[in-house]
Amino acid sequence: MDESFSHTVLGNTGIKVHRLGLAATYRPGKRTIHKALDEGVNFFFCFSIDTQMIHVLRDVFKSRREELVVATGAYNLLGSYNLVWGHPSLRCTLEKRLRQLRTDYIDVFLFLGVTKEKHLTEHVKEELYRFREEGKVRSIGISTHNRKFAGTLAAQGVVDTLMIRYNAAHRGAEQDIFPYLNEHNPGLVSYTATRWSYLIRRPRKWPKEERIPTPGMCYRFVLSNPHVHVCLTAPRKMEELEENLASLRDGPLSEEEMDFMRNFGDVVHKAKKWFM
Repeated sequence: MDESFSHTVLGNTGIKVHRLGLAATYRPGKRTIHKALDEGVNFFFCFSIDTQMIHVLRDVFKSRREELVVATGAYNLLGSYNLVWGHPSLRCTLEKRLRQLRTDYIDVFLFLGVTKEKHLTEHVKEELYRFREEGKVRSIGISTHNRKFAGTLAAQGVVDTLMIRYNAAHRGAEQDIFPYLNEHNPGLVSYTATRWSYLIRRPRKWPKEERIPTPGMCYRFVLSNPHVHVCLTAPRKMEELEENLASLRDGPLSEEEMDFMRNFGDVVHKAKKWFM
């Protein structure tokens, strides 16, 4: 396996990461999570409902805490907080995750689902910075679909990490975010590499005799872009994890394969314009 393709540093954070990160959204089973660990995966995206992952991680943390990277966060609950004073669930969520995982710190803590610039208030930013100063968080950031806002944050160096959508059908980050990363080099975590499986299905207007992408090609498309440090995968079972991990051994896509993915992605995007 090409180590430069499968491993990197999460931007300016100094945190070493395997470029395929694991989410347990679909409850793949503890054996699958242990398999990911055995294969060198060290980036884990975790919520309270991810009980399988929580149980595995807090057990492994007893001997390997410094090797592993856990990312989590608090959702931006529209209408449930005062935009002047900030978001009351940030510290509550952080403290809850620390207790659940039985750890002293979280590696990446995100304010999730930021749809508008006004939601990332000065008070919210100050609270996130405070977590980092207290040593309870190593890296702070946001997740957002607002690409232009993410580009602005990247250019200004406001956050350590950005979590964004990026795949062959949604390539807007190539214009709105990636050009603004160089100066401050925030960590970049992407998700929905298969676009919720639409990129591995045959669209109506795709010729029947033409191939369609494999899940591995979708992950390789994302990771062929050096701006992306970690691409999340959420397998349903062991076999899916193994297939996704195996794809990394093939390294970046060739230019011909990249063109194929872009063309296929355009067809998928046009077929599902309502699902942005």
